[in-house]
Amino acid sequence: MSAPDQETPAAPRFGDLGLPEPLLAALAGVGYESPSPIQAATIPALLAGRDVLGTAQTGTGKTAAFALPVLANLDLSRSKPQALVLAPTRELAIQVAEAFQRYATRMPGFHVLPIYGGQGYGPQLAALRRGVHVVVGTPGRVIDHLNRGSLDLSELKCLVLDEADEMLRMGFIDDVEAVLKKTPPTRQVALFSATMPAPIRRIAQTYLNEPAEVNIAAKTTTSANIRQRYWFVSGMHKLDALTRIIEAEPFDAMIVFARTKAGTEELAEKLQARGQAAAAINGDLQQQQRERIIQQLKDGKLDVLVATDVAARGLDVERISHVLNYDIPYDTESYVHRIGRTGRAGRSGEAILFVTPREKGMLRAIERATRQPIEEMRLPSVEAVNDRRVAKFFERISGALEAGGLESYRDLVARYAGEHGLPESEVAAALAKLLQGDTPLLLEANDPPPRPPRFEREPREGGRDDRRPPRAPRGHDGEPASHPPRAYDAEYGARAPRAPKPPREAPAAGMETYRVEVGHAHGVKPGNIVGAIANEAGLESRYIGRIDIHDDHSILDLPEGMPEEIMSHLQKAWVVGQQLRITRWDGSHAPSEHAPKGGFRPGPRPHGARPARHGAGPAKPHRKGPPKPRG
Repeated sequence: MSAPDQETPAAPRFGDLGLPEPLLAALAGVGYESPSPIQAATIPALLAGRDVLGTAQTGTGKTAAFALPVLANLDLSRSKPQALVLAPTRELAIQVAEAFQRYATRMPGFHVLPIYGGQGYGPQLAALRRGVHVVVGTPGRVIDHLNRGSLDLSELKCLVLDEADEMLRMGFIDDVEAVLKKTPPTRQVALFSATMPAPIRRIAQTYLNEPAEVNIAAKTTTSANIRQRYWFVSGMHKLDALTRIIEAEPFDAMIVFARTKAGTEELAEKLQARGQAAAAINGDLQQQQRERIIQQLKDGKLDVLVATDVAARGLDVERISHVLNYDIPYDTESYVHRIGRTGRAGRSGEAILFVTPREKGMLRAIERATRQPIEEMRLPSVEAVNDRRVAKFFERISGALEAGGLESYRDLVARYAGEHGLPESEVAAALAKLLQGDTPLLLEANDPPPRPPRFEREPREGGRDDRRPPRAPRGHDGEPASHPPRAYDAEYGARAPRAPKPPREAPAAGMETYRVEVGHAHGVKPGNIVGAIANEAGLESRYIGRIDIHDDHSILDLPEGMPEEIMSHLQKAWVVGQQLRITRWDGSHAPSEHAPKGGFRPGPRPHGARPARHGAGPAKPHRKGPPKPRG
């Protein structure tokens, strides 16, 4: 392995890196102007055919660093996969596939396919038969397709290992090596990892050929004068949320960042239709138009500027107190450039970030890269927005009163009121409604927006996160110890027999059905079962499917191909004073004698599922994804 290369300074333009014109046009379309350090160092090496070993945090722009040279080297006339990207999670696989599609907008006929567990095989098999140029997958599902013979890597040119240390942490490193062994010896390899533990270094030494080493150090790059907040996009359209913030958040001027030129224009038009003084700037504007809009912003004739990254570079307007990221940036450097439009020259500023569930990893990457926390915010309530609207309405009335010249209007109001037998206040209310137009003055007082679900934060050093209040002691039935079990509350008498449950539907694609030997008679609730399985199997609760609780047992769906060592571990797990004794469900409601006494009895293995490796230890807690065999 070669000695580490010197860090390459960022090139001034993507055009200097040797990328073809269709990719440069696509980059200009999404607002990319200058490459980040990892892109400037990695793209030329990959274009030259070298292997690359990159050490960089998530959010430094590494997806474009490998996606752009992969796209540049594709032969679109071929139908077999020419590039394979391995990613640790389905969310990252989807994001990387979307990035490939975004950069290939000027490459007609390009096809990329994400493959991951939890999704049915049918669509993946059909796409592979039709032909794809790039496959982005999780290790478990890639192995499944290789075993099936549905993924042909005979024409593979490039293999990318993204977030290799995370794949090691999740237990996928053996699968990664198995994939490497099935690729042609002539393929190019790019390995990216935030850290370089010994197993990752060994893989690099074994499978990479004199790689160019790229090391990008994390830096704190945001101003301490900028208060940073995020809103978790949930249950409300982003445009409605933006409107609430603009109406209720005190600000002088605001820049709203959207990803695309078309997005800036559409958003500015919608804000204008809602009565906001907004305009868009993007790369399509002539310099004279850009200067006129910026001058209007400086003069207070505009309050909201909707912009792309490129259009806002170098913008310094003292009025800008808020930056709102309507679309999350693709990398942390873009985020830093964006929010740098406020908090300049020692002034304070506000930065707000809209984050969808699939983008929570990018939020954490921004926090790590900037080394500054981003606090959760709540949207302004309906009452707060209405108070602000009423205040502005009163300001308009006050302005008209101060301007004078009301005598003729006062006479007309008095005349109309006298002729129609109405109080003058009724006439004034009608005139106010005419002035307001079709837009209602007040929002309807519906239920306030739900509190956004909090992201899962890493535990504090030294043990359990102490922000949670202590849990009350619990008795053997899972209820608080101070409450007697309701099943034995004689004051209410015996409970009426429960109605029989309807026949259970087949599980969703990628799921299997299991039986556990705990039910209503034991006082169990769905949350008890979810908590037990999530904690004992290290499985996130969102991967646990439907649960039906019967009198002496329960039926539930789990991801197919659950490793047998985990299932054996679940055998001995306790919930509400009972052992789960989990078994695969055959559709019957046979009594618990069918459950084995001494361990997990595997049912027929689903097609493509692999047996557990010998020597595996007990399940590790805090698994951040679905079980290993399905990626």
